[in-house]
Amino acid sequence: MIDELHVQNIALIKEARIKPASGLTVLTGETGAGKSALLSSIKLLMGERADAGAVREGSDFLLVEGRLFLRGEDPDGVIVQRRVGSDGRGRVSIDGHMAPVRELASGVGASIDICGQHEHQRLLQQGSHTELLDSWAGEKVAQAREEYADALARTRAAAKELQRVRQVAQNAAERVDAAQFMLRRIDEVKPRLGELEELEEKLPRAQHAEALTRASEGARKMLAGEGGALDLMQDALGELRAAQRYDASLEKLVSSLESALIDTEDVAGELRDYRDEVDFDPGLFDEMQTRMAQLQGLLRSYGPDMEDVLKRRADAEELVLAASSGDELERRAKHALSLAQKELLACADRLDAVRESLAPQLAQAITEQMGRLEMGSASLEFSMERLPPKQWTAVGPSRIELLYRPAAGLSARPLRRIASGGEVSRVMLACKVVLGEADSTETLVFDEVDAGVGGATAVALADVLAQLALTHQVIVVTHLAQVAVRGTRHFLVRKDEGDGDGTPCTTLDEITGEARVAEIARMLSGDTGEASLAHARDLLGASE
Repeated sequence: MIDELHVQNIALIKEARIKPASGLTVLTGETGAGKSALLSSIKLLMGERADAGAVREGSDFLLVEGRLFLRGEDPDGVIVQRRVGSDGRGRVSIDGHMAPVRELASGVGASIDICGQHEHQRLLQQGSHTELLDSWAGEKVAQAREEYADALARTRAAAKELQRVRQVAQNAAERVDAAQFMLRRIDEVKPRLGELEELEEKLPRAQHAEALTRASEGARKMLAGEGGALDLMQDALGELRAAQRYDASLEKLVSSLESALIDTEDVAGELRDYRDEVDFDPGLFDEMQTRMAQLQGLLRSYGPDMEDVLKRRADAEELVLAASSGDELERRAKHALSLAQKELLACADRLDAVRESLAPQLAQAITEQMGRLEMGSASLEFSMERLPPKQWTAVGPSRIELLYRPAAGLSARPLRRIASGGEVSRVMLACKVVLGEADSTETLVFDEVDAGVGGATAVALADVLAQLALTHQVIVVTHLAQVAVRGTRHFLVRKDEGDGDGTPCTTLDEITGEARVAEIARMLSGDTGEASLAHARDLLGASE
């Protein structure tokens, strides 16, 4: 629900602020006063595409701010701000934090529905009629629809697998010889993951075993051999220990040398162990070189990595298997597809059955509301036509369409072919009323819903909008006094000459008391004479 809306520099509006009622809010004003700018502001809050052309002439940016209470969100409300520069660049913030536009669409956008000429056109599109039925049916159809969609996905996957198996079998005859050669060559080597890295580590040591042995033994002798470093260090340690009797400060040097002597003895021991471990085996070295050459040969042919070699082997094996047992693989794929199709057919029947049982109830409920809107004996009904399986979509297996019967005794035909613009507006309004609490939308904004309406129909339209406002926040842009008097809050949209810069300026002001009486009088007869004012007061009094 929109608690408050603040707008700056959008179209002809320099600055405006409105607080819609939780029920019915009406906006009135002369044609061309700029009411559409307010609707554009709400669309921006809903996450619709921004247009730099909407920035007021002479301004650097437009700003739309709103405080909203969204179902299931923070009870203190959420503050949404959208700024669009004259260069087309925009910025969105939610509760002071930057956010992507798509977050507006999924949050605010899901809670508001603007019902204007675009929505009238949508009602004429057959594709929207299934969603209308399912939205009203709610959980009664949701599970059946989900099961059907899952079954359809499985069937398509099974059909795709069958097509793949057939394609592999078709290609197998042409490629089987090359695949068999690849299999033989790879299987002769029998590579394994990690083997190449092990050889790359071991080969240098095996190749240079003699040099490593000489180096380690030479170093050991220099350290531990007769007259080597250890002997010299021992002699140095003896000299220092003797001198330590006369100078205690030499104790630190003695300790350091003793530690170095221990470390050097350890290194000499490790060099001896390393020398003993290094084993030059010409036969083993040749085997390792041969193995490395085999692995590198596979990499050159089927690499660049061993993972690629093994993947190509698996593909070749599948190809050879397809050539030798292609009929069996195809038989299995056909069987899997047949099972999936049977399950899909059962799910399709269940989904259609649920919709067929609920569609007449929805059509009857909408028809009753149409009667309240002075549409006489006009009625709606749903038609359902099972499509060929190839035309099934995730929405369902059948074509569902709203049919409109202008009067009793006449044939029902598609709504898009025979209903006038005014009739479509009233049918859409009837649909919104019937959806009621089943509609997840909290705020409904109606633009030009009263086009071509007058007389008794205007009164009926006002009654229906007032009823809808019992379950929704309703904002209506209207030219009908009969609708305007039913609003809990009434805002007047006016276009002035501006502040002397020559640019017109649209203002929005809440009107009450005599100001509202004058506006209702203008809507009734175009003037504010005593007769019109009296009539306006009567209408306002009757609506209280």
